[in-house]
Amino acid sequence: MTTPQTTLPPAHTEAPGNLAAQLATLVERRGWTDRPAFHQGHSSFTHGEVHDLAARAATVLADHGVRPGHRVLLALPDSVTWVTAFLATARLGAVAVLVNPELPADDHAFMAEDTGAALCVTGPGLDDRFPHRTRLGADQLVALTRTAAPTTTAHQVDAHTPLYIQYTSGTTGRPKGVVHGHGDPKTYHDLIGRRLLRITPDDVTLSVSKLFFAYGFGNAFAFPLFSGSSAVLVDRRPNPAAVDELVVRHRVTLLYSVPSAYAALVADRAGGHTACFASVRAAISAGEGMPAGVGAQLTELLGAPVLEQIGSTEAGHAFCANSFLHNRPGTVGRPVPGFEVELRDRAGHPVPDGEEGELWTRGPTLTPGYLNRPEETGRALVGGWLNTRDLARREPDGTFTHLGRADDMEMVGGITVSPLEVESVLRTHPAVAEVAVVAVTDRLGASRLRAFVVPATPVPTGLEEELVRLARDHLAAFKVPRSVSFVTSLPRTPTGKLRRHLVRQGAW
Repeated sequence: MTTPQTTLPPAHTEAPGNLAAQLATLVERRGWTDRPAFHQGHSSFTHGEVHDLAARAATVLADHGVRPGHRVLLALPDSVTWVTAFLATARLGAVAVLVNPELPADDHAFMAEDTGAALCVTGPGLDDRFPHRTRLGADQLVALTRTAAPTTTAHQVDAHTPLYIQYTSGTTGRPKGVVHGHGDPKTYHDLIGRRLLRITPDDVTLSVSKLFFAYGFGNAFAFPLFSGSSAVLVDRRPNPAAVDELVVRHRVTLLYSVPSAYAALVADRAGGHTACFASVRAAISAGEGMPAGVGAQLTELLGAPVLEQIGSTEAGHAFCANSFLHNRPGTVGRPVPGFEVELRDRAGHPVPDGEEGELWTRGPTLTPGYLNRPEETGRALVGGWLNTRDLARREPDGTFTHLGRADDMEMVGGITVSPLEVESVLRTHPAVAEVAVVAVTDRLGASRLRAFVVPATPVPTGLEEELVRLARDHLAAFKVPRSVSFVTSLPRTPTGKLRRHLVRQGAW
């Protein structure tokens, strides 16, 4: 994406509560106009270019009917186009709907319907999606932006005006839309990026987690734009070799990923790439628990601390985290400044230090609720507190140790997956009598989905491949089991309920 000039929209027309206006004004005031903001492939884009492109893209979106309050669905890979489309949506006072572009068509259709999307901006391979909605391809947006005049006036909003919606899976497998406001991204940066990670304009970020996830959104969007630093954007999840190359090429200082990807990086260390990470000053980990031993190996490999944290889509980013000042490996650290964290039993009563409890949190960026889900909002948000459904233990030094989930959700590669959804697909195969899908740990310490299947008949040749193919045809890639084990029965209670914890352990 290129532009003939990099003049920012006039500061006097900016609306101070509007995120796009806040950032454009900040760039001018701090003198960051010519500093790099994003690296994509072999190109770099300055902060000035990004905000100029966003102002022009806002004109394109307005020409396609986008008005204040409208929802604009972004089904795009990580790219400068993603960033400018988001900022353009914000400038117009519309609401961005952030979705994984690799989701199945049914999930995309549901999200478009659930949000009432007025416009869908789509990436490669999605030309046939959203047939009943106005659609704008990424290439079209880029081409039209080059010649569009900038939208210089940002729509007036306040910090609580809805800015974006991200989806998180529910226990039934149906995703829930989580709403966040214009003031939230700055708060992510102020509380986490600036205070805990000490990000400066000289930092270069590489986030394996993508922009459409809460973790990646803070890492590679909010932190760079509010700090004057830069981020490397990659359209696909990089493998260990790609991470090496990107870190060296861009001299990455902050590496964000999930434990399973870090485990793969450690396992690949025989390639002799330790020197590649000389520029890295910290690795941040979230999404699931770090496998035993991997954190220490990663610290040795990088020659830099590993800072574990925990967050949620509902909180927008991390609410409990380790930092440079207080880092206790094996824990998710202490509450982020501005957040409170409590552990409660099932009756809602606080539990003492050293005992397991359900993790509740409240803080400044907690969502006001789920889109179109008042009952589920009422169950998850009680008295201003969020029941995360995570299990944890508070240590005497005030840090928290994460102990897994309180429900049946599985965590794979930092993404929460409903096994019920996967099981319902696999049960459609006539050779499947019963099935349970759980996350198991492989030899590298990474979590992988495995399906345990009770066959209806003697196992026919090629059944494992057929089941994996069936899942791949109907589910997002991260929900597809990596392996299938055939068993004679599944562990159940006397009332017939599945003992999923025993399936995870293989202890029946």
